[in-house]
Amino acid sequence: MPPDMPAAKLRPALPSTTTVPPVMYSQPWSPTPSTTAVVEGVGDHGCEYMTGGTVVVLGKAGRNFAAGMSGGIAYVLDEEGDFAQRCNMAMVELEPIPEEESAAAAEGNGELEQHGKVRIDHVAGNDGEMLKGLIQRHLLFTGSDRARRVLENWALYQPKFVKVMPLEYRRALAEMAQEQAKTKQPAERIALSIGRGPGGA
Repeated sequence: MPPDMPAAKLRPALPSTTTVPPVMYSQPWSPTPSTTAVVEGVGDHGCEYMTGGTVVVLGKAGRNFAAGMSGGIAYVLDEEGDFAQRCNMAMVELEPIPEEESAAAAEGNGELEQHGKVRIDHVAGNDGEMLKGLIQRHLLFTGSDRARRVLENWALYQPKFVKVMPLEYRRALAEMAQEQAKTKQPAERIALSIGRGPGGA
C-alpha cells in the first residue's frame, strides 16, 4: 500500500462475488447470430469467429479482421483503401456495394422515416438500402457526428464501404434463395423497431 494512501480509500475493483472476468475487454469481440451492431471503429480481431448477424464499422478496423468468420455480413468503411491488408481472407471475400443498390439508397429510406424500421434480409440482398438504414438508426440513437457526416455525403462515402462475405455463408444463402424460389416463399426478414415502446407500432 502506498504510504500516502489511507486504508479507507482502498476498494476492490470488483465485488468479490462478481462473475465478470477481469480480461473481458481484451477478448475478441464477435456478435451472436441474431446481433445487429453499428460501431465507429474496432481493434484487432474484429468479428473473429462470427457466425451470424450484421455489423457496420464506420471507422478503422484493426488487423486480423474476420478470422474464422463463417456467417453473417460485415460492412466496413474503408476510407484509406487499405482494409484488405488487415482482413484475414482465409474464409471471406470482399465485395463492393452494387451501384444500383446504392442509387436506390441515395433516394432515402422511406420505411425508416415513416415506420421506424430497418429490414435486414441477407437472402434478398439490398445492401445499400439496408446499410444506409442502419447508419440512420445509429444516428438516431447516438447523435453520432460520424454517422451524420456519412449520411450527408452518402454518394461520396458509400463506394468506400466494403462488404465482408464469408464463403460458406454465401453458399448457404444461395441455397436458401433457390429453395425459396421453388416454394415461392418470401425471405425471412428481421424488423428492428426504432424509438418504439414494448410491442412496437
